[in-house]
Amino acid sequence: MKQLVQKQLALSIATLQAVLADETISETLVSTAKLTAEAMQSGHKLLVAGNGGSAADAQHLVAEFVVRLTVNRPALRAIALTTDTSILTAAGNDYGFDHIFSRQLEALAQPGDVFLAISTSGNSKNLLRAITQAKIIGISTIGLTGNGGGLMRPLCDYNIVVPSDITQNIQESHLALEHIFCMLVERFAFGHDLDKKRQILSE
Repeated sequence: MKQLVQKQLALSIATLQAVLADETISETLVSTAKLTAEAMQSGHKLLVAGNGGSAADAQHLVAEFVVRLTVNRPALRAIALTTDTSILTAAGNDYGFDHIFSRQLEALAQPGDVFLAISTSGNSKNLLRAITQAKIIGISTIGLTGNGGGLMRPLCDYNIVVPSDITQNIQESHLALEHIFCMLVERFAFGHDLDKKRQILSE
Protein backbone atom coordinates (compact mmCIF):
# COMPACT_ATOMS: atom_id res chain seq x y z
CA MET A 1 0.00 0.00 0.00
CA LYS A 2 2.90 2.33 0.67
CA GLN A 3 4.10 1.71 -2.88
CA LEU A 4 0.65 2.69 -4.17
CA VAL A 5 0.89 5.98 -2.30
CA GLN A 6 4.32 6.71 -3.74
CA LYS A 7 3.29 5.65 -7.25
CA GLN A 8 0.25 7.96 -7.24
CA LEU A 9 2.22 10.88 -5.88
CA ALA A 10 4.85 10.33 -8.57
CA LEU A 11 2.13 10.38 -11.25
CA SER A 12 0.71 13.61 -9.83
CA ILE A 13 4.14 15.23 -9.83
CA ALA A 14 4.91 13.99 -13.35
CA THR A 15 1.67 15.49 -14.67
CA LEU A 16 2.35 18.85 -13.05
CA GLN A 17 5.88 18.79 -14.44
CA ALA A 18 4.44 18.17 -17.91
CA VAL A 19 2.10 21.14 -17.40
CA LEU A 20 5.05 23.28 -16.31
CA ALA A 21 7.04 22.29 -19.38
CA ASP A 22 4.21 23.16 -21.78
CA GLU A 23 4.71 26.85 -22.57
CA THR A 24 1.41 27.00 -24.46
CA ILE A 25 -0.43 26.34 -21.21
CA SER A 26 1.32 29.22 -19.44
CA GLU A 27 0.83 31.58 -22.37
CA THR A 28 -2.87 30.73 -22.73
CA LEU A 29 -3.43 31.04 -18.99
CA VAL A 30 -1.98 34.55 -19.07
CA SER A 31 -3.96 35.62 -22.15
CA THR A 32 -7.26 34.26 -20.81
CA ALA A 33 -6.65 35.87 -17.43
CA LYS A 34 -6.09 39.23 -19.13
CA LEU A 35 -9.26 38.72 -21.19
CA THR A 36 -11.24 37.85 -18.05
CA ALA A 37 -9.88 40.79 -16.04
CA GLU A 38 -10.76 43.21 -18.84
CA ALA A 39 -14.26 41.73 -19.04
CA MET A 40 -14.77 42.12 -15.30
CA GLN A 41 -13.40 45.67 -15.32
CA SER A 42 -15.91 46.62 -18.01
CA GLY A 43 -18.84 45.34 -15.95
CA HIS A 44 -19.03 41.82 -17.35
CA LYS A 45 -18.56 38.47 -15.61
CA LEU A 46 -17.04 35.02 -15.68
CA LEU A 47 -19.41 32.04 -15.88
CA VAL A 48 -18.04 28.60 -15.01
CA ALA A 49 -19.43 25.08 -15.42
CA GLY A 50 -18.36 21.45 -15.14
CA ASN A 51 -19.61 18.04 -14.05
CA GLY A 52 -18.72 15.98 -10.99
CA GLY A 53 -15.28 16.93 -9.72
CA SER A 54 -15.20 19.69 -12.32
CA ALA A 55 -18.46 21.05 -10.86
CA ALA A 56 -16.70 21.24 -7.50
CA ASP A 57 -13.83 23.04 -9.26
CA ALA A 58 -16.27 25.53 -10.80
CA GLN A 59 -17.71 26.39 -7.40
CA HIS A 60 -14.26 26.51 -5.78
CA LEU A 61 -12.88 28.85 -8.42
CA VAL A 62 -15.89 31.17 -8.31
CA ALA A 63 -15.59 31.37 -4.52
CA GLU A 64 -11.99 32.56 -4.92
CA PHE A 65 -13.13 35.32 -7.30
CA VAL A 66 -16.10 36.51 -5.28
CA VAL A 67 -14.42 36.32 -1.87
CA ARG A 68 -10.63 36.23 -2.20
CA LEU A 69 -7.68 33.98 -2.99
CA THR A 70 -4.87 35.08 -0.68
CA VAL A 71 -5.19 38.89 -0.31
CA ASN A 72 -8.00 41.31 0.38
CA ARG A 73 -9.28 43.16 -2.71
CA PRO A 74 -12.67 44.10 -4.22
CA ALA A 75 -14.97 41.23 -5.16
CA LEU A 76 -14.84 40.02 -8.75
CA ARG A 77 -17.93 39.03 -10.76
CA ALA A 78 -18.17 35.28 -11.27
CA ILE A 79 -21.01 32.74 -11.29
CA ALA A 80 -20.88 28.94 -11.06
CA LEU A 81 -23.64 27.34 -13.15
CA THR A 82 -23.47 24.19 -11.00
CA THR A 83 -25.06 25.35 -7.76
CA ASP A 84 -28.78 26.03 -8.18
CA THR A 85 -30.46 22.66 -7.71
CA SER A 86 -33.89 23.97 -8.70
CA ILE A 87 -32.59 25.21 -12.06
CA LEU A 88 -30.48 22.09 -12.61
CA THR A 89 -33.32 19.69 -11.86
CA ALA A 90 -35.94 21.71 -13.74
CA ALA A 91 -33.78 22.01 -16.85
CA GLY A 92 -32.77 18.36 -16.60
CA ASN A 93 -36.34 17.22 -16.16
CA ASP A 94 -37.98 19.49 -18.73
CA TYR A 95 -35.30 19.65 -21.43
CA GLY A 96 -32.73 16.98 -20.60
CA PHE A 97 -29.39 16.92 -18.77
CA ASP A 98 -27.55 18.14 -21.86
CA HIS A 99 -29.31 21.51 -21.47
CA ILE A 100 -28.55 22.31 -17.82
CA PHE A 101 -25.77 24.80 -18.63
CA SER A 102 -26.85 26.16 -22.01
CA ARG A 103 -30.23 27.15 -20.57
CA GLN A 104 -28.51 29.15 -17.82
CA LEU A 105 -26.23 30.85 -20.32
CA GLU A 106 -29.29 31.80 -22.35
CA ALA A 107 -30.73 33.44 -19.23
CA LEU A 108 -27.64 34.96 -17.62
CA ALA A 109 -24.90 35.52 -20.20
CA GLN A 110 -24.41 38.78 -22.09
CA PRO A 111 -22.00 39.76 -24.85
CA GLY A 112 -18.69 40.63 -23.23
CA ASP A 113 -18.89 37.87 -20.61
CA VAL A 114 -16.47 34.94 -20.49
CA PHE A 115 -17.46 31.26 -20.21
CA LEU A 116 -15.05 28.74 -18.69
CA ALA A 117 -15.93 25.09 -19.35
CA ILE A 118 -14.07 22.52 -17.21
CA SER A 119 -13.96 18.89 -18.36
CA THR A 120 -11.29 16.22 -17.87
CA SER A 121 -12.39 14.44 -21.06
CA GLY A 122 -13.39 17.46 -23.11
CA ASN A 123 -16.43 15.49 -24.27
CA SER A 124 -19.22 16.42 -21.83
CA LYS A 125 -22.37 16.88 -23.90
CA ASN A 126 -23.85 19.57 -21.68
CA LEU A 127 -20.64 21.61 -21.96
CA LEU A 128 -20.49 21.15 -25.73
CA ARG A 129 -24.04 22.49 -25.96
CA ALA A 130 -23.18 25.33 -23.57
CA ILE A 131 -20.16 26.35 -25.66
CA THR A 132 -22.39 26.44 -28.75
CA GLN A 133 -24.88 28.60 -26.86
CA ALA A 134 -22.07 30.91 -25.74
CA LYS A 135 -21.06 31.43 -29.36
CA ILE A 136 -24.65 32.32 -30.27
CA ILE A 137 -24.67 34.94 -27.50
CA GLY A 138 -21.24 36.22 -28.50
CA ILE A 139 -19.14 35.51 -25.43
CA SER A 140 -15.57 34.20 -25.29
CA THR A 141 -15.10 30.54 -24.38
CA ILE A 142 -12.24 28.87 -22.53
CA GLY A 143 -11.87 25.10 -22.36
CA LEU A 144 -9.95 23.66 -19.40
CA THR A 145 -9.51 20.00 -20.28
CA GLY A 146 -7.23 16.97 -20.54
CA ASN A 147 -7.36 14.04 -22.95
CA GLY A 148 -6.08 16.10 -25.85
CA GLY A 149 -8.95 18.55 -25.43
CA GLY A 150 -11.65 16.17 -26.67
CA LEU A 151 -14.56 17.48 -28.72
CA MET A 152 -14.41 20.81 -26.89
CA ARG A 153 -11.06 21.76 -28.38
CA PRO A 154 -12.20 22.92 -31.84
CA LEU A 155 -15.22 24.70 -30.35
CA CYS A 156 -13.47 26.84 -27.73
CA ASP A 157 -11.79 30.17 -28.42
CA TYR A 158 -9.02 29.27 -25.96
CA ASN A 159 -7.83 25.86 -24.79
CA ILE A 160 -5.80 24.88 -21.75
CA VAL A 161 -5.18 21.15 -22.12
CA VAL A 162 -3.47 19.16 -19.38
CA PRO A 163 -1.24 16.56 -21.09
CA SER A 164 -2.78 13.49 -19.43
CA ASP A 165 -5.65 11.04 -19.88
CA ILE A 166 -5.86 10.08 -16.19
CA THR A 167 -8.84 11.82 -14.60
CA GLN A 168 -7.45 12.38 -11.12
CA ASN A 169 -4.15 13.75 -12.41
CA ILE A 170 -5.95 16.08 -14.79
CA GLN A 171 -8.13 17.33 -11.93
CA GLU A 172 -5.11 17.92 -9.70
CA SER A 173 -3.49 20.03 -12.40
CA HIS A 174 -6.77 21.82 -13.06
CA LEU A 175 -6.94 22.95 -9.45
CA ALA A 176 -3.41 24.32 -9.55
CA LEU A 177 -4.11 26.14 -12.82
CA GLU A 178 -7.42 27.52 -11.52
CA HIS A 179 -5.68 29.08 -8.52
CA ILE A 180 -3.02 30.61 -10.78
CA PHE A 181 -5.73 31.84 -13.17
CA CYS A 182 -7.46 33.67 -10.30
CA MET A 183 -4.14 35.12 -9.15
CA LEU A 184 -3.38 36.39 -12.66
CA VAL A 185 -6.82 37.97 -13.02
CA GLU A 186 -6.28 39.75 -9.71
CA ARG A 187 -2.95 41.16 -10.93
CA PHE A 188 -4.41 42.31 -14.24
CA ALA A 189 -7.38 43.89 -12.47
CA PHE A 190 -5.67 45.47 -9.47
CA GLY A 191 -1.96 45.65 -10.30
CA HIS A 192 1.13 43.89 -9.06
CA ASP A 193 0.98 45.81 -5.77
CA LEU A 194 -1.08 42.85 -4.57
CA ASP A 195 2.21 40.96 -4.33
CA LYS A 196 3.25 43.33 -1.52
CA LYS A 197 0.11 42.73 0.54
CA ARG A 198 0.09 40.34 3.45
CA GLN A 199 -1.00 36.85 2.38
CA ILE A 200 -4.04 35.66 4.32
CA LEU A 201 -4.40 32.02 5.32
CA SER A 202 -8.13 31.27 4.98
CA GLU A 203 -9.96 28.47 6.76
